This record gives sequence, structure tokens and C-alpha cells, in this order.
Amino acid sequence: MEKEENQNFSPEDTNEIKENKKTDKTSENKDLKPEDIIKELEDKLARAYAEIENQRRRFEKEKDEAFDYGGFSLARETLNLIDNLERSKFALENDEKLKNSETLKKTVDHLNVIQKDMISILKKNNIEEIKSVDQKLDPNLHQAMMEVEDDSKEPGTVVQEIQKGFMMKDRLLIPSLVAVSKKTKKKDQYLKQNKKSEENQSKSDEN
Repeated sequence: MEKEENQNFSPEDTNEIKENKKTDKTSENKDLKPEDIIKELEDKLARAYAEIENQRRRFEKEKDEAFDYGGFSLARETLNLIDNLERSKFALENDEKLKNSETLKKTVDHLNVIQKDMISILKKNNIEEIKSVDQKLDPNLHQAMMEVEDDSKEPGTVVQEIQKGFMMKDRLLIPSLVAVSKKTKKKDQYLKQNKKSEENQSKSDEN
């Protein structure tokens, strides 16, 4: 009960407490030397200026990113149309009823024109295809979907592009879906046996 009574302050008591705090703060400032007060004010001003400068830089960065990458989501959606065109061509070319027909040829030609126009528009807006075939697999640009045995290429070399990837300036829009090379099993076994023979020979020489 005594605690509850102490917590019930009247408005006059609250004002008195505030006045006491102001008085204490004033007395503290009076105890400081003028040069100390000036230094304290300079520190506060420097911190306030630094905060304003940080905010300005953040706003400038956000503005630049909005200008450079504002169409990022739209570009990604547009690339889905290009993928759909590729799938449509593939489906038509593998349709037994249409194979080797003049209708198929004209339709595919029209789809190729549309696709080229779309890629040209993307290039004008700083959206470029990622080079993949014959490039070393780069996890930042490529996504390996399968491995293909190929002794003519270094392991991990892109040998087939399953789906095109695109960059928007220095940002990845969509990665290239690719197939990468690996050594054939026979050659791999030969290399292991050859390495084992060399190790055995080395041990024999040591003995």
C-alpha cells in the first residue's frame, strides 16, 4: 500500500520533478568551463552533420539503384517470354504432323524474328546474354543441370546451353542452365591406375 501511495503523483509534484531536473542540468552546465561547453556543442553538431550526410548518401544510392535497376522485375518477367518462345519452337519442330512442312518453316521463322527483336530491345536496356558454351563453369553465372562425358574438354567446361542466362548491367537476372563436361569412366580409371603405378614405382625406388 505504501508503494502505491508513493507512485500516485499529483500534477504539481510532476512539474516540480521536471523543474528539479532542469535545475540540476543547469547547475551541471554552470560547473562546466565555457570551452568544455563549446566542445560538447561541437561534438553534437558533428554527430548531427554525420547522420545527415549518411542519410543523404543512402538516398542518393537508392535513387541511383531505382534509376539503374527499376525495371529489374519487368526484365525478368520478359525473359520468361523468350524461354516460352524457345519451348514453342522446340515443340513445333518435334511435332510429327508438322515436320518438314512449309507451315512449320514459316512459323519458326516468324518466332525467330520475334525472339531477335526482343533480345535487341533488351540489349538497348543494358540486358545482355551470358556467354556459356566453352566457358569454365561459373557458379555466379551458370547452374549445372547435368554432366556430359567429353574427353576433348577440361572437366567443368560448359558444353551445352539448356536455357539462356542474362545479366542486367552487373546484376544477375537469371543464370544460364547448362551441361558441363566430365572425363569418361574409362579414361578416369586409366588415370587412377596410372597414378597408382607411379606411387608403387616411387615406393620401389625408395626401398
